[in-house]
Formats: sequence, structure tokens, C-alpha cells
Amino acid sequence: MSRIFITGDTHGDIDRKKLDVDEWPEQNKLTKDDYLIIAGDVALRWCDTKPDGTLTESDSEMIRWYNNKPFTTLFIDGNHENHHALNSYPVSEWNGGKVHRLDDSVYHLMRGQVYNINGYAFFTMGGARSVDIYNRRKGISWWPEEMPSRLEYEEAISNLEKNNMSVDYVITHCCGTSLQPCLCAFDADSDELTQFFDHLEFDFGLKFKHWYFGHYHRDKRIDDRHTCLYYRIIEL
Repeated sequence: MSRIFITGDTHGDIDRKKLDVDEWPEQNKLTKDDYLIIAGDVALRWCDTKPDGTLTESDSEMIRWYNNKPFTTLFIDGNHENHHALNSYPVSEWNGGKVHRLDDSVYHLMRGQVYNINGYAFFTMGGARSVDIYNRRKGISWWPEEMPSRLEYEEAISNLEKNNMSVDYVITHCCGTSLQPCLCAFDADSDELTQFFDHLEFDFGLKFKHWYFGHYHRDKRIDDRHTCLYYRIIEL
């Protein structure tokens, strides 16, 4: 059976060192039938496509680096992504949910989807609000699509209802408002997305085994069902 791992933000080439072989030698035992899930802020596409329709060399190198890994890379989007570039890819279906396929073994797991991977149900909901927005430039280092649209929220609810509000794993970039104090994330204000996650858990009664998220740049298991990831790589 395939193996599934999950980790936190990689931020382009800033924090991807944890995926080097010397940092994570376990990858030498993996194949393309095994998966690494990254919980947002991956920045595989940071630049818009050039006028001739090709990618910049930095983006090409980034995608190629992941595609050359022995495993298959799955990632959700965070806030520090070029959402315009990500959304330019054709939408296809993979394991029951919508994806953007960036290369043969590199997939963007889209918002509000439920995937069946190894017999487990995964609910994914990328996005987050940037607390450093005032230091960024719209369309260059920040994109308003970092927050889900009304249609994406509606699709999330619809897909969860089709699964009887029950999944095995929840993968998001930020967490629910109620968990932020546990992370000492006092600079992360409550917003419509963090409130939405609390509504899913406490009002809609979403059932799940474990909820993994990134965004807060720390590794912390909050309780038996919620874990924040940054540098750690965990096998499910």
C-alpha cells in the first residue's frame, strides 16, 4: 500500500531544504505511488507566465525539482502563492476531487474537495489571510484570491455533505479561530476562513480523525486531533 506523508510550508526554495535527501533520507525508500502532502505556502508558481507562454526559469526549476523527487507531491495553496498563475492551469479530476496538475507527479489539491487516497477521505481547503499584506504588492507578491470565494465555500459544504460530514483527514493552511490562541498566534486575527473552520467543526459537526495545517511557522500537536506543521514531516 502507498505511504502518505505531510509537512508544512516550503515557501519556494526558502524552506524546502527539509525535503533534501540528507534531511529526509526516508524518501529513498519511496516511489511515485507514495505521496507527500504540503499544507500550503509552497510557491511553486510565483511568477505569471511570460508573454511567449512559457514559465520563468525559477518556476520551471521549482516544479522540475519536485517532479524529479521519487514520490508524488500533493499540495494545497496558502496565502503566499501566485493564485493567478495556479488558477491558469486546466482543472482535471483526480481521486474524486478537482486538481491542477503542474507536472507528471505534482498536483495542486483545490479548495473544498474530498479525495480518496489509499482508502482514506481527505478534505482540503487552502487559502489564508496574509498578516503582512501591507509589505506586499498586489499582483506581484500578493493576490486577493488568497481567501476563498463564496462559491468555494459553497462547494466545500456541498462536497462534505455528500460524504455525510465525515472524512478521515482535514488538510488546511490556517486553522480555526478557536485554535489560534493555542499557537500564541496573536498577530493572526479571526477572519471569515478561520471562522468557517470553526463552523465546520462545531456547528456542522464535521467528523474527522485528524486535522493538519501549516501557516503559523511552528510544529505543535495541539491535541489528539489537531496538529500544526512547519518543519516536521509526518507519516499518516
